[in-house]
Amino acid sequence: MAGKDADKGKKKEGKKEVVHGKKKEVKKETGLGLSYKKDENFGEWYSEVVVSGEMIEYYDISGCYILRPWAMSIWEILQTFFDAEIKKMKIKNSYFPLFVSPAVLQKEKDHIEGFAPEVAWVTKSGDSDLEVPIAIRPTSETVMYPYFSKWIRGHRDLPLRLNQWCNVVRWEFSNPTPFIRSREFLWQEGHTAFATKEEADEEVLDILELYRRIYEEFLAVPVSKGKKSELEKFAGGLYTTTVEAFIPNTGRGIQGATSHCLGQNFAKMFEINFENEKGEKAMVWQNSWAYTTRTIGVMIMTHGDDKGLVLPPKVATTQVVVIPVPYKDANTQGIYDACAATVKSLNESGIRAEADFRDNYSPGWKYSHWEMKGVPLRIEIGPKDLANNQVRAVRRDNGAKTDIPVANLVEQVKDVLDSIQQNLFETAKQKREACVQVVKTWDEFAEALGQKKLILAPWCDEEDVEKEVKTRTKGEMGAAKTLCSPFDQPELPEGTLCFASGKPAKKWTYWGRSY
Repeated sequence: MAGKDADKGKKKEGKKEVVHGKKKEVKKETGLGLSYKKDENFGEWYSEVVVSGEMIEYYDISGCYILRPWAMSIWEILQTFFDAEIKKMKIKNSYFPLFVSPAVLQKEKDHIEGFAPEVAWVTKSGDSDLEVPIAIRPTSETVMYPYFSKWIRGHRDLPLRLNQWCNVVRWEFSNPTPFIRSREFLWQEGHTAFATKEEADEEVLDILELYRRIYEEFLAVPVSKGKKSELEKFAGGLYTTTVEAFIPNTGRGIQGATSHCLGQNFAKMFEINFENEKGEKAMVWQNSWAYTTRTIGVMIMTHGDDKGLVLPPKVATTQVVVIPVPYKDANTQGIYDACAATVKSLNESGIRAEADFRDNYSPGWKYSHWEMKGVPLRIEIGPKDLANNQVRAVRRDNGAKTDIPVANLVEQVKDVLDSIQQNLFETAKQKREACVQVVKTWDEFAEALGQKKLILAPWCDEEDVEKEVKTRTKGEMGAAKTLCSPFDQPELPEGTLCFASGKPAKKWTYWGRSY
C-alpha cells in the first residue's frame, strides 16, 4: 500500500538517494509544522498559517499584504461565480477613478463622517504640495453619484445598475490582520438606482442571497442572513442587510458581506432626479453592496487546523495532488507514468489536479507541504498500488484513506471531493450551532459573553440600550454589540422583555464581540 510505501520512504529521509542516476540530498520533514496551535493561540496560529500556506506575504508597509497566487485563485473563483450571476440580473461592470475630490467627498455628511478617520489623502506631487489634497476612495458612493445625476434624466434611464471590481484604501485601525482588516483590499462594489423602493428592496435581498451562496456553497462557511441595527448600519444608508459568520475559537462574530438600501439620502445630496411616467419630478431609490477578500480570511479561520490550511474543494486551486511513492528497487518510471496518467484523466474530467515530481523532497515532506497548503485530496501511488492497478486517496479534512481502482478513478474522486465539501460545511455548522446561547436576562448575557458564545437575545430595538450594552461590556476583549437581527426569527412570546432594558422586546437579535 502507498501508506506503507511512504513510511518506508520516510525512514530514508536525510540519506543520499540515487534518482535518475544523480545523487540527491533528499530534504527532511523538519521545519514544516506550525509552531502554534489553533486552540491555544489563535492569533499567532492564523498569522503563521496564512504565510506558511502561501496565501500571503507580509509587506513593508503595515496593514498591506501581498496576495500570492494560492489566495488570488480563490478570489478569482468567487469573482467568476458572482460576476456571472449579477450579469444575469442585467448589472453591468464599469470602472471609476481611485481619487475623490474633497468637495464631493464632504457633500454627504453622515456618510463621510463614518469613513473620515480611515480616508487616506494625497497631499504632494513630487516635492510640491498639492493646492487641493485628493482623497483615495474608501468606498465609491461619492465618486459615482455625481455622474448618476448626469446620466439619469427620465424613467427610461432606470434602473441604472453598475458594479466595479477594484481596490479601496481604509487607513486607520489598530490591529491589521491579513484578509480580515487591511489598509488596502480587493472587493466588488455594486451601485444601483431605481424608480421605486420596491425594486430596490428586492435587489437588496437578491444580492444578499448571492453572498450567502459564496459563503455556504463555495467556502463551506455557515452564515446568518439578517438586518443590522440603526447603530451598526451603513453610514448614510436607509438600512443594511448582512451575512454574519462566527469564529468559535475566538468567540467573535464577523461581518461577511453587506447589501444596503440607501433610500433617497444620496439622491437628495447629489440631485439624482428623474421625470416619472406622469411627467412629475421624482428622486431615485438607491442600493450599494459589496463583498471583499475578507471572505478568504473567514474561510481560513473556519476550517484551518494545526496542520495548516483546509481548503473546500470548490475553491481550491489544486483539488487533488498526486504524489509518487517509490522506494528500494521500485519501478520508479512506472510509478511516475501512473501519476502523470492520473493527473491527465482528472484534468480532462474538469478536476484541478497536479503531480509533485520534485525529486529533492521525500514523500513524507511532500505530504506535510500539501497538507499545510490545504489541498482537499492527496493521491499516493507506490509499487503496491501500481501492481494492484489502484491509487491510495487521503482526505485533508478528516485524514480518511481509501484505495480507489484506476478504472473508477474519476467518478470516485468526484464523489470524495463532494463529500469533503459537504463535510466541511456540516462540521462548521455544528461547531457554530454549539456556540449559540439563547439568553433572557443580563446575568445570562454576561455569563455567555465570558464563554465566547454567539448570543441570541430578545431586544427592545432601542439605540440607547445598545450603546449602554457596549459601555457595560467594555474591556480588554472589546465591547459586545449587535451582530444582526436574523430574518429567520424564532417565536417571540407575548410579554417577553428585553434582556438589557427590561422593556417589551420587539425582536430576537444576535449579540457578541466581533472583528
